[in-house]
Amino acid sequence: MLTKKDFKALREELDYCQNPLFFFDDDSDGLSSFLLFYRYKQAGHGIVVKLDPKIDESYLRKVEEYQPDKIFILDLVETTQEFIDQCKVPVVIVDHHGPIQIHGAKYFNPRLKGKKHIPTSNICYEAVQQDLWVAMCGIVGDWFLPPKLKKAFAKQYPDLLDAKLTKPDDALFDTPFSKLIRIMQFSLKGKTDKIRQNIKVWTRI
Repeated sequence: MLTKKDFKALREELDYCQNPLFFFDDDSDGLSSFLLFYRYKQAGHGIVVKLDPKIDESYLRKVEEYQPDKIFILDLVETTQEFIDQCKVPVVIVDHHGPIQIHGAKYFNPRLKGKKHIPTSNICYEAVQQDLWVAMCGIVGDWFLPPKLKKAFAKQYPDLLDAKLTKPDDALFDTPFSKLIRIMQFSLKGKTDKIRQNIKVWTRI
């Protein structure tokens, strides 16, 4: 996991912007990561990245459209150097896939510290420390079950998750909480306009 200093720095990236633009992956981990940051900041715009989990120059048109003062890239496998080079605003990348070589962006990835699988939503939650249920949708949906957060969540929502569970797949498939995770995952399927409506609803629940 990242350090407390890293989480503080990441939270400050959110604090010191007014109109952030969020790019995120089209799964529960990506959506949860966006929701955690958006609900904390209460500002900005979110763009779900479908099909190819990669940010390249084709997304510069979205930057031009929304005119953000900072860009956050969440749970996406690759960001090209060309995209970074052509952005005129700071870029912050939060990810847990194999680390990439990038210059000109702030990059938060636990794999740089030798950690293996820690979902992006887990990282985002540690930065903002709110909306545990949103975080757990992404974390469990990405086949991970951190003991500390599991215990806190089970205490808060005992009807949804048993604190005695130890396997991520049991939490993902054999608990009442699994239904909420599936709802989140399926809300990202279908036509783009409908997906946008679904994401808007998630930001307000």
